[in-house]
Amino acid sequence: MCGIAGKVNFDGTTPVDAGLLKGMLAVIAYRGPDGAGIHLSGPVGLAHRRLSIIDIGSSGAQPMCNEDGSVWITFNGEIYNYGELREQLLRLGHTFKSLSDTEVIVHLYEQYGTDCLAHLTGMFAFAIWDAKDQTLFIARDRVGIKPLYFVRTGASLTFASEIKALLEDVQTSPCVNHGAIDAFLTHLYSPSEETIFSGIHKLPPGHFLVVKGSNVRQEQYWELGFPSTPSWTSLDEAAEALGSLLRDVVREHMISDVPVGFLASGGIDSTALLSYAVDQTDKPIQTFTVGFEGENLPDERPYAALVASRFGTLHRDITVTASEFQSLLPLYVWHMEEPVCEPPGIALYCVSKLAARHVKVLLSGEGGDEAFAGYPEYRNFLLLEKLKARTGPLSHLLAPLVSTLGTVSRFRKFKRYGGMLRSPLSDYYYSRTSTPFNGFNAIKSELYSSDFKHELCERINGRASTLLDQPSTRQFNVVRQQSPLNQMLFVDTKTWLPDDLLIKADRMTMANSLELRVPFLDHRVLEFAAGLPEVFKVNGLSTKVVLRKAFATKIPQEVLNRKKAGFPVPYKRWIGKEMRSYVADNVLSSRAMSRGYFSRPALEKLIFRDDGVDRSSEKFSLLVLELWHQRFVDRTA
Repeated sequence: MCGIAGKVNFDGTTPVDAGLLKGMLAVIAYRGPDGAGIHLSGPVGLAHRRLSIIDIGSSGAQPMCNEDGSVWITFNGEIYNYGELREQLLRLGHTFKSLSDTEVIVHLYEQYGTDCLAHLTGMFAFAIWDAKDQTLFIARDRVGIKPLYFVRTGASLTFASEIKALLEDVQTSPCVNHGAIDAFLTHLYSPSEETIFSGIHKLPPGHFLVVKGSNVRQEQYWELGFPSTPSWTSLDEAAEALGSLLRDVVREHMISDVPVGFLASGGIDSTALLSYAVDQTDKPIQTFTVGFEGENLPDERPYAALVASRFGTLHRDITVTASEFQSLLPLYVWHMEEPVCEPPGIALYCVSKLAARHVKVLLSGEGGDEAFAGYPEYRNFLLLEKLKARTGPLSHLLAPLVSTLGTVSRFRKFKRYGGMLRSPLSDYYYSRTSTPFNGFNAIKSELYSSDFKHELCERINGRASTLLDQPSTRQFNVVRQQSPLNQMLFVDTKTWLPDDLLIKADRMTMANSLELRVPFLDHRVLEFAAGLPEVFKVNGLSTKVVLRKAFATKIPQEVLNRKKAGFPVPYKRWIGKEMRSYVADNVLSSRAMSRGYFSRPALEKLIFRDDGVDRSSEKFSLLVLELWHQRFVDRTA
């Protein structure tokens, strides 16, 4: 795991400033504290910060080249099948000078060009300079586990693992994309290829760029597909095949020349992977988890301790308090770089800091819910869609009854379902965290200032921002013929997963110089899950059906039958009590109001009024948005 950066000048002659590359590396030094390197060649410059995981000696240093120095690479990530690829390339006559997975990509590119991506299994973001062809080739892994951003001007293209590195370029000023603010408050993260920084773009997962002169071509090389006929008809056979696949994937993800640990939540996903990991090494595995100070709070630590005892790991945990959570918010905003409503990110930062004292690589169960439909929202929305299908036009008559029921305090969570009964899935499902009937979407009209609403309307009418088109709608168009469950899983895999969860996972671990590996997001696992019948994922009220079947006798029953808890950060309590004045002081400050986005009376009503509606995510999002402006626009420390 590393940090990469670089620049190419389109005219083919102007050299890249070495000082710029050094500045870009300095600001992301935590991504690679074990070394730094720069390669300059005519119009191109490649830069690299190294976190040594495989071939940790000097032979694995980057940027790295082939035998004659005509192909150079800067690479972030891990290629899990590099051993097999290396043997194939040796048989084809290629010569290696290291044992690193980085050099495998160099020779694979020599052999197959951009088609090398089809051969790679792993997580990656890299840039290759082909001196003979004067071409820059930039690619990102299939799911978006590793980040990659770029800026294109009339004279050059600059890229980096993180946005803050791009801001080191004097040509890149942090101008706010106001359309992205509306997108953030719609989804609680920033979906789409654009970012909140005007002119800075994400390279989408499963895509690559080819830069030749001033011609920049972007292509997609992988898409998650759902077969027209399910690949499995027997649940027992599917569960057995899944177990075999995960055993192989975990074995590959355990490859490392440095100590490896596990984020143990005490949930099904991480426990399932750990059950295989203990068989893949003769070294003790270390596990880590996090809890929170306060009474009557959900606590994963007892379950994590149970799992650690069952599999004989060396276990440690950490407790986070409300004051620590608040004090870490500015650092969270600095590392996340865009506003994201992910309070668990701060908990992940804390447990990563603990783990970094003992290991250099962590494995996590991230992605199991998106692959095998583990979130209760999938089950609930699927039941809703089935109800609509069975009642037909009568569902419109049920809608007002459900909405009325939602006005009763004990049934308030049902209120949004009334609107969903009137709408097709593609209209109400933005992601599992957002619909038009919850969050900011329900109060935007009163929250925005008149000037900001006017600006957004002009942008929509002038099509000035693609962010104002719902990204989920574009993804639904790809899978219109699929079942409602597969449609939801596809939308989340293409939007919420890379633009929220994986950003959080990468930033909070790399902030502590840790490599995080996510076996459930291996593309082979995702493709396996996509080929399952719907009932092997959700059946009635049961979720993750095939995963539970595969591990029914392998993990503790207390874990297998445990209710989904997520990352139980008690921020809702903290936002409403311990942090209430902190939120108000920032969100209602004269500086915040001068930005012109919101109506002050509406903000005061949101922050101070207690009408029984949970608005903690909205308050947290507003706080993060203001802290982001302070750090990246006002440039406060």
